Amino acid sequence: MNLIVDAGNTAVKIAVFEGFEFIFKEVFVIDEALNKIEEILFKHPNIDKVITSSVSQLNEVRLKKILKEIFWLVLDCKTKVPFVNLYKTPTTLGVDRIALMSGAVTQYKNKNILVIDAGTCITYDFVNNKSEYFGGSIAPGLNLRYKSLADYTAKLPLLKPKYPPNLIGDSTNNAIHAGVCNGIIQEMNGVIEQFSNKYEELVVILTGGDAIFLSERLKSGIFVDQNFLLHGLNYILEYTIDK
Repeated sequence: MNLIVDAGNTAVKIAVFEGFEFIFKEVFVIDEALNKIEEILFKHPNIDKVITSSVSQLNEVRLKKILKEIFWLVLDCKTKVPFVNLYKTPTTLGVDRIALMSGAVTQYKNKNILVIDAGTCITYDFVNNKSEYFGGSIAPGLNLRYKSLADYTAKLPLLKPKYPPNLIGDSTNNAIHAGVCNGIIQEMNGVIEQFSNKYEELVVILTGGDAIFLSERLKSGIFVDQNFLLHGLNYILEYTIDK
């Protein structure tokens, strides 16, 4: 069995796989993560492989003691992956994007793939039907756009994401919702259209914490999977073992 640990800035996602079969996922704050990992290992003694992403957020010394003799892979830019990395600055490529591309080429073989990760930032990453990764783009995420309006203006309030009732915002709050939500939807649809016009039979995957919220207004034909990054990490772990 495989233990997948994805440590973000404030939360840690932990998943367990039996081969490629997704068993379960839990999300914890950073401070609880190591105790939860110990609990999961105790409940699932058959776990024999672990991959961690962004491990710098965790106490590596304690984590090493917890894992003991279990095979442990720390994902970084030198890890073997199932795609050709043509990014000009591979050492600066985020491990989350590496995991997403690994999941994409493994799950959708010989396809042109655009992966949109809607989290703190929105990343757009492309891999072609030859499993060649060229890069993508990074934009402010949904909550980051709301927060920037509140932080960098004198009177605009900080709001929680909400779709506006109409195209035209008839109040300050609705104007903010219209600008942020409609702006992101138009951005995403525009990027998808650009790639679709250039690459035939394009597969589009939407993932990340805001994927479900945003998918409600996006054009059809998009695969939505909030756990796609976890699957990608698991694919890398299996790929490394096979090699």
